[in-house]
Amino acid sequence: MPEKTSTRVAYGEALAECGANKNIVVFDADLSICTMSCIFRDKYPKRFFEAGIAEANMIGMAAGVATTGKIVFCNSFAMFTAGRAYDQIRNSIAYPHLNVKIIGTHAGLSAGEDGPTHQCVEDLALMRAIPGMTVICPSDTNETKAAVNAVIKYNGPCYLRLGRLPVDPVTNNKEDYHFKIGKGVLMCQGRDVTLIATGIMVQEAMKAAKLLQADNISARVIDMHTIKPIDQEIILKAAIETGAIVTAEEHNILGGLGGAVAEVVAEVNPVPVLRVGVNDRFGHSGPALKLMERYGLTAEHISKQAKIAIKMKKA
Repeated sequence: MPEKTSTRVAYGEALAECGANKNIVVFDADLSICTMSCIFRDKYPKRFFEAGIAEANMIGMAAGVATTGKIVFCNSFAMFTAGRAYDQIRNSIAYPHLNVKIIGTHAGLSAGEDGPTHQCVEDLALMRAIPGMTVICPSDTNETKAAVNAVIKYNGPCYLRLGRLPVDPVTNNKEDYHFKIGKGVLMCQGRDVTLIATGIMVQEAMKAAKLLQADNISARVIDMHTIKPIDQEIILKAAIETGAIVTAEEHNILGGLGGAVAEVVAEVNPVPVLRVGVNDRFGHSGPALKLMERYGLTAEHISKQAKIAIKMKKA
């Protein structure tokens, strides 16, 4: 079985692998060893630019380069791209719809010991609210590399959310796996409840499905790697066929995956939707796995919520 790898490492490898494309230009904000853009830097130094600890300035520089027809990647921690440089991303990248890919690594509670100042749990909500912004949160190495290739081909602004914690591979074992921006991936079928997860919570959702199976509950699992545009078709199909949904994300339950799914369901086919995530709180400093457990971002909590959602179904 392949080793656990963080999505940030997979990203760095994928970006370097795609570096033969001379239109790709990469910026970093003094964190290249952490964001793993250093792999591209070492291979293609003439197309790598160090902006220093100045994310807002980095975004402005990227916008200028993008107007020349380049595909630009901007790298920093999620807290510093989505958070500190939000204004510049909104006005300099998204408003003119420039071809810039914003990378936010070390997102969520799994940034661990870095603590609440660095554990960005609101980046999906911030980026999702910007008009015209595509928002992607891959679950593992395979999906991250597929996402990098996809955003390179896509002409427009994208936000790619990546994590620090090494994670188990889940998508590379699916023979029919295919990555497409805006289309969720059916990981396993189920009839009683649907678990829709993104990022590292896909692994927990798969574990939760096995826990539920032991209780004779059939759980469908969907990997929703693209938060925006959300895959309405796969969500509504799940709502109709299973009648209950639980979302799971390493993010505030407000404004992220859970909110996006609830909006789709409420407008078209209302069914119970319970959201597993950070319950509108800041994080704490500590080991990543301990934090995940403390905040209920586990397979056990997902399975408990699934049972509650099933009981909420209409008679």
